[in-house]
Amino acid sequence: MTGFTDKGIVVTGAARGMGLAIAQRFHAEGATVVMFDLDGDELARAAAGLGARAIAVAGDVSRRADVRAAVEACVAAAGHIDVCVAHAGTAAVGPLLELADETWQHVLAVNLTGVFLCTQEAGRPMAARGSGAIVVTSSINGFHVERGMAVYNTSKGGVDAFVRSAAMDLGPLGIRVNAVAPGVVNTRIARFVIEDPVLGPQYLKTIPLGRFGEPPDVAATVRFLASDEAGYITGQTLVVDGGQTLGIALEAEDVDFP
Repeated sequence: MTGFTDKGIVVTGAARGMGLAIAQRFHAEGATVVMFDLDGDELARAAAGLGARAIAVAGDVSRRADVRAAVEACVAAAGHIDVCVAHAGTAAVGPLLELADETWQHVLAVNLTGVFLCTQEAGRPMAARGSGAIVVTSSINGFHVERGMAVYNTSKGGVDAFVRSAAMDLGPLGIRVNAVAPGVVNTRIARFVIEDPVLGPQYLKTIPLGRFGEPPDVAATVRFLASDEAGYITGQTLVVDGGQTLGIALEAEDVDFP
């Protein structure tokens, strides 16, 4: 496929997992992809694996100068930036009353401030051209909260509100802003759930499609939202969870139907 030939794309959090799958998908379709991540060594290996048109820029998504450097690298390599995927994120698990100030600030800085910085820094050159697409990675935790994940839940709820706000502000400039909200996806950050012999099967029972997500599932959705096929879609959060948040999942044999 060559649907993104000659496009310039920035993907944050691209060294592994969903971010890497997103970068791979765009690269396979002909785009010049700037891959941005805090882990410089793993990022360099990931970009080398893609080869030509993959550019590694190491940095912290919560620092404006680093985000700007990634956008500038994209403009220098491709001549413009067409798509920014603000994927980088982090999580923290623990009791609310034991949540440290530093943990609260760090998660919000990466998950929420990072999205704000990506949108501003990518949005400015996009506005100058009168077109662009920004796709943000949110989570089902933005509306389907879990106990022990207060700061992560809050950060993703903020992301969803920001996406709607940004779509309102940037639509007149020709820029679409949307989000994907993955459920449980088979990545390093979710393995404490997936690989747990008790918790894993419990989670799986709540997913109507009967499997955990895989990074290409999310990459395909991001690709759609960034494409011209989604040209009349903005301000939306598209859930990619196998049906997990549709309702309470019970096996028929567990219910005494009238």
